[in-house]
Amino acid sequence: MTIATILNGKGSAVISLPRDATVRQAVALLAERRIGAVPVVDGDGGGEAVVGIFSERDVVYCLAAHGPDALDRPVAEVMTQPVQSVGTAEPAIGALSLMTRRRIRHLPVVENGRMVGFVSIGDLVKYRIDRIEADAAAMRDYIQTA
Repeated sequence: MTIATILNGKGSAVISLPRDATVRQAVALLAERRIGAVPVVDGDGGGEAVVGIFSERDVVYCLAAHGPDALDRPVAEVMTQPVQSVGTAEPAIGALSLMTRRRIRHLPVVENGRMVGFVSIGDLVKYRIDRIEADAAAMRDYIQTA
């Protein structure tokens, strides 16, 4: 199972922010979309280059360091960087391992320097659980017909 398989199941549409968006705009987007992180991009649309990730953690760290004035800063000043990413051919288990080692919950999927998708640890765990349940059902069916 590869990252491409997961993207095929969930879709490759990605919500992103430009690097000059404010923290206030980023927080509003996270709340509106009920998401925990958003890639920050540098580009003109249709496969931008990812320059950072802005997450709930970044909001907390930024507010702790700068108080309410943090909301008017550009996300480029407070985003997490450098970006950890994976390619579409990466095995899902490898991506899970990377997330665990680096203590991150979101990964841009990048091909030829351009973002083609975005996966969360929830996406990867869901896919693994679905596969385990399908394997268990197949095993039960096999045992019952044997």
